[in-house]
Amino acid sequence: MPPLVTRLRHDAWRALTAGPFYHHTLIGSAPADLRLRIGERWPGDTKRGHAILDGDLEFGGELVRNPAPVWLPRAAGQEWLAHWHGFAWLGDLMSAGADAREAGRALVQSWLTENTAWHAVGWRSDVMATRVFAWIVHFEELAGRDADRLLRQAMLAGLARQVKHLARVAAWEQPGARRLRALKGLIGGLAALGGSPQRIGRVLRILERELPAQIARDGVHRSRSPSVQLEVLRDLIDIRAVLRAARIDIPRPLQQAIERMAPMLRFFRHGDRRLALFNNAVEEDAMLVDLVLTRSETKGRAPTDAPQSGFQRLQAGQSLVLVDTGNPAAHGFDEDAHAGILSFELSQARERIVVNCGGYRGAKPSWRRVSRASAAHSVLVIGDTNSVEIQTDGSLGRGPSSVRCERAEEAGHQWIAGSHDGYRQRFGLTYSRELYLAVDGNDVRGEDKLTGRSGNPFAVRFHLHPAVEASLIEGGGGASLRLPSGAVWRLRAAGAEMSLGESIYLGAGEPRKTQQVVLSGTTGAGGATVRWAIRRETKSPELARITET
Repeated sequence: MPPLVTRLRHDAWRALTAGPFYHHTLIGSAPADLRLRIGERWPGDTKRGHAILDGDLEFGGELVRNPAPVWLPRAAGQEWLAHWHGFAWLGDLMSAGADAREAGRALVQSWLTENTAWHAVGWRSDVMATRVFAWIVHFEELAGRDADRLLRQAMLAGLARQVKHLARVAAWEQPGARRLRALKGLIGGLAALGGSPQRIGRVLRILERELPAQIARDGVHRSRSPSVQLEVLRDLIDIRAVLRAARIDIPRPLQQAIERMAPMLRFFRHGDRRLALFNNAVEEDAMLVDLVLTRSETKGRAPTDAPQSGFQRLQAGQSLVLVDTGNPAAHGFDEDAHAGILSFELSQARERIVVNCGGYRGAKPSWRRVSRASAAHSVLVIGDTNSVEIQTDGSLGRGPSSVRCERAEEAGHQWIAGSHDGYRQRFGLTYSRELYLAVDGNDVRGEDKLTGRSGNPFAVRFHLHPAVEASLIEGGGGASLRLPSGAVWRLRAAGAEMSLGESIYLGAGEPRKTQQVVLSGTTGAGGATVRWAIRRETKSPELARITET
């Protein structure tokens, strides 16, 4: 459906649902009980559950204490409200003991009482779907006692109304991963409330059409975000679990999507079992990543590349290099995309060394803009300008017309050569990057080359993980990178001036101060070439320390 038609339809529907009589159209008979129990669940975080019980509600990087009014606190941002109204935190709360379960019952009753009318966030299709699924999963904990009879009836009636609304909007209201979440809630709701196989089948056919639109042939979600990859794979696993519980055949496209996405989730993991930081991703919880992979029921090693999506993985010894060599996310999937073309990350075993800054979680637009910029990535930047335009509405604008990548391997040595022309129109320059990883994993080399107009300032940035201790050595001609394990890597470069600067790391979910190594210069006749190497010291840390002094 064309974007203009979708927007007009959305505006018309929003006007209708926001009217005073819409909720009357959702009134109908409610089932006496759930017809299906969804037994498989994701473990809750007990520490987070206790925090919620104490009134400290932190969602999406934003903390609200004792919200007032409870469901629409004045200081809360849109994403915080989406998390709060979505009830995905019920698993955390339920894990915190009997008092927490009583608090959960009170909150569900409060929501049912205070949110009968349509609300832009609380009734958004993906938020409603998350809430429906959470209520069904925790239904017996919330309303399984004799004393909970009135709450049980209210929840069943509330679920019936919400599923009826979802049936009207799930297939079109929200784009991208949110649409898959909405379809999950609708499928789970229909199955739990005794919807006919024919109705569920119609929704499954919509899902089958949506999957190839959202998931590339290589298994990467079109957002090109490792965090979204985790979220969507988890949702698809949930849908499969519902169908199994309802004894409905698993559609082949759904099973194939899970089988393609799981290896690519492995692809995006560093040695600490957490995710790489491309396109608004954060590290995510290692145990959750492990559990999602286990429940995907797929095996095998991570691929070396994602040919349609444009990611490359170099691995040797204990070292791992992940590189973004693809086109930016397409329109409709670019709401949170970053301008990080040709950026890379480097880790050794469980220790991250060179990183991107990561995705911002919070309500400050300025921070979000900063995290999406090319300068927040380990890549060359010209004139402190983004390689792809980030427009005021958050979508991507003008970008490269050509992004290319070649890969070669010989006797365990690995090379990647990538290029893009995202700076040609503004600066008359084409950017190419070559990366090499030695067979033992202890030698990473790169060449960053600009071809074209002279007189343009540039900077090659190496953002460092906060655990890395960096210092300039050799009179500023090199940098020593010491890891918590005691391992030392040395960065040397030619063709630019090296300096050490401040940076921010967002990968852990909140801003942390860190450092970056910057190689700066100005293009000369024909451009510029910067060659660099990051090599692991093979001598003992003690000897390395003596040598440095």
